Amino acid sequence: MNRRRLMKTSIGAALALILAQQVGAQDMDETSQASFDTVMAFMAAMNEGVDAMSPLMADDMVWHNEGDTTLPWIGETKGKDAIFEFLGVFGANVQTTKWENTDAFASGDTVAVFGVMDGITPHSGQEIGTFSFALRAKVRNGQIVLWHWFEDSFAVSQAYHGRS
Repeated sequence: MNRRRLMKTSIGAALALILAQQVGAQDMDETSQASFDTVMAFMAAMNEGVDAMSPLMADDMVWHNEGDTTLPWIGETKGKDAIFEFLGVFGANVQTTKWENTDAFASGDTVAVFGVMDGITPHSGQEIGTFSFALRAKVRNGQIVLWHWFEDSFAVSQAYHGRS
């Protein structure tokens, strides 16, 4: 399985939109700004693949997706290699067609991003419909240590299971 191709295919187009959004930080202290910049750089790096993402990830990074545990990408994944495998699973199951960050801010080592998404689940072929998401990320020494993702898993699950 070509992880780089899977990630670019599944996440690439949508994540490229992230940087196009005018979500900016205002009047942050140095630590908050550095954390914010790291998270935004990581989002951009997802569009570029493993080589761009890896330096922005701590070896002990945790990626946690909240939601319906019948979806194959929900739960906690620890460590870079496991996260890259997880992203392949995610990419095989969700094709993002819309991604808009609406708010983002940082306080110290914590960054919060909120927005809306849409996508298609190849499992059923159904469009998910626009749904909201929230992200809580933590940064240590210029690297992501936590990526805690929250989405409307009801809408995503309904589409994935073909229950529109």
